[in-house]
Amino acid sequence: MTIPLILASASARRTALLEQMGFAHQQLPVDIDESGLPGEPPAALVARLAEQKARAAFARLGPTEQRSAVVLGSDTLIAYAGESLGKPADKEDCIATLLRLSDNLHQVLTAICVVNAADSETQIITTEVQFAPVTRAEIERYWATGEPADKAGSYAIQGIGGQFVRSVNGSVSAVIGLPLYETKCLLHKFGVVE
Repeated sequence: MTIPLILASASARRTALLEQMGFAHQQLPVDIDESGLPGEPPAALVARLAEQKARAAFARLGPTEQRSAVVLGSDTLIAYAGESLGKPADKEDCIATLLRLSDNLHQVLTAICVVNAADSETQIITTEVQFAPVTRAEIERYWATGEPADKAGSYAIQGIGGQFVRSVNGSVSAVIGLPLYETKCLLHKFGVVE
């Protein structure tokens, strides 16, 4: 019996990565409050959001679907100087974020959470990214492309923003939004096969 896989996201990047691995799935986007709690560390925030997304999507399934389905939730954020850097609120937020990351090392945290009727498991994958020096003029040109507006940390490594990345230590696919190896292993653990 094939176990249905539900992706709790509207992300084209995440669905493309699942397809790249050969996992047939349906998308079931959910809308949750992604605000951090007072004093919440980046790792706790990203894990909580991935789990909330997975559980919210699972709750939307009917009783029959809940008995057989596996739901995958994921969230990605940037951790810099102990702070969580999510999607930019506006152009000035994007500029401030990328100027902070300029010529510095930061961490990209991606959490994956799998939920079924009997169990759940959450994992956090941490990748270190070294930025090259970036000028305000470069950031303003980048903002004008529209790419950074909905990206954690205000950049997309797989897109135009990749030009700011000097090096990556860890999972590049996790920076894009879904760690391939860890996701495959976790889905297999829950009985989902390609």
